[in-house]
Amino acid sequence: MTRIGIVAEASGENRVAATPATVAKIIALGYEVAVEAGAGAASSFPDAAFADAGATVTDGDTAWSSDVVLKVNPPTPAEIDRLADGATLIGLLSPALRPDLVEALATRGITALAMDAVPRISRAQSMDVLSSMANISGYRAIVEASHEFGRFFTGQVTAAGKVPPAKVLVAGAGVAGLAAIGAASSLGAIVRATDPRPEVADQVRSIGGEYLEVIVADEDKQVSADGYAKATTEAYDRRAAEIYSEQAADVDIIVTTALIPGRQAPRLITAADVASMQPGSVIVDMAAAQGGNVEGSVAGERIVTDNGVIILGYTDLAGRLPAQASQLYGTNLVNLLKLLTPAKDGELTIDFEDVVQRSVTVVRDGESTWPPPPVQVSAAPKPAADAAAEASPVKKSWLTPGVKTGLIALGIAALFLVSAVAPAPLPQHLTVLTLSVVVGFYVISKVTHALHTPLMSVTNAISGIIIVGAIVQLTAPELPVQILAGIAVLVASINVFGGFAVTRRMLAMFQKGATR
Repeated sequence: MTRIGIVAEASGENRVAATPATVAKIIALGYEVAVEAGAGAASSFPDAAFADAGATVTDGDTAWSSDVVLKVNPPTPAEIDRLADGATLIGLLSPALRPDLVEALATRGITALAMDAVPRISRAQSMDVLSSMANISGYRAIVEASHEFGRFFTGQVTAAGKVPPAKVLVAGAGVAGLAAIGAASSLGAIVRATDPRPEVADQVRSIGGEYLEVIVADEDKQVSADGYAKATTEAYDRRAAEIYSEQAADVDIIVTTALIPGRQAPRLITAADVASMQPGSVIVDMAAAQGGNVEGSVAGERIVTDNGVIILGYTDLAGRLPAQASQLYGTNLVNLLKLLTPAKDGELTIDFEDVVQRSVTVVRDGESTWPPPPVQVSAAPKPAADAAAEASPVKKSWLTPGVKTGLIALGIAALFLVSAVAPAPLPQHLTVLTLSVVVGFYVISKVTHALHTPLMSVTNAISGIIIVGAIVQLTAPELPVQILAGIAVLVASINVFGGFAVTRRMLAMFQKGATR
């Protein structure tokens, strides 16, 4: 039986790669689990809880010598030496930023899977560690900022005076940025956000933020093809810098989250911007580990500038909520193990035909497989396809103005012919039907598409007027007619009341959206 080892992290890391809840799920896949003693202590998971879940609590050497080792942070050279020959290591390896680590792992003849290389496709969302950790980090960034900030986030009117709400700027509206926006907005702050991807504007507004669009003339809007923001143009950067300078002089708190995979963090907030902020203002640089978005931030440290602005460069924001972070990280690992153990027989297999497994595999049996082939995740059409569509000839419609006129004349002639030969009262009914069709067409065509559903539902309700005829037939002397009339009343009642109920619900939804 394959043994999976859960090892203790180095000093300063409070997370652990598995929790008692996820250990039970790993055992259900057919694996044996060995947990290093004290591995979960910093996350409030005692050894007894792991033992109750079915794991074996053992020493570090036994855990490290397992067939599969689960870890949080990249291993040190000394930790790599503790791995067994042919073992599989799974953790946050940052292969794009640490080629030396990839080389060191390849020389050992092992297999290494990077959890931070999971492609951002729908099928892999349950394994996306970067998103789950970024969500926690964004929330924690606001908690840290509120701890340093000397005032309320929400505005208040008290007997002692009026307290204005805090103003928060979030640079970057990815997973971390959206979590920060939601946390700050829930605390009552005025929140603004920037991002080069225009598709996030609605997401920002939906959680209470204001989207600050960077408008650059004659420039295409950025569309993400892999779920991450791309490097921006010089024109965009100049305009964005102007916005950051304007906002820095106005806001109380800035949270920066801008990162580009495999590259140094872009510089967004300059020293001049920091100098323009009021004393007591707070900046949380969530990109400090990769060089920082803020000039003057230091990775892992709290800095106070000459003008009293506090810059937090903490790199362990997710680890400051260790129990929650470990649970989410452990769940991401379990979902990956489910993919790698399709038979649930405790045998780990890697299939390079699967884009997810290929993307996360950094080293396989001592051979470096990094970088993987690119994965296209955007549904946006390719430029070539657009060009081909533009070049293709436009098909002409057969419904020319002359044909339309002919059809109208034919319809009028047919109406007059039927009216001339049909017995009364058919001509009158046919005339009413024709006029209702024409009027209904022009009325409905003028209604916006968003209101078509409530319009159709209320139309169904009005059409339930046939219930009147059914009620009249309830008094008919024939029993079959009474039965059919009763069924008609029931069905028509459902149509009437259901139509008005749907209309009311739809209109209430539109009203709620309009008030946000």
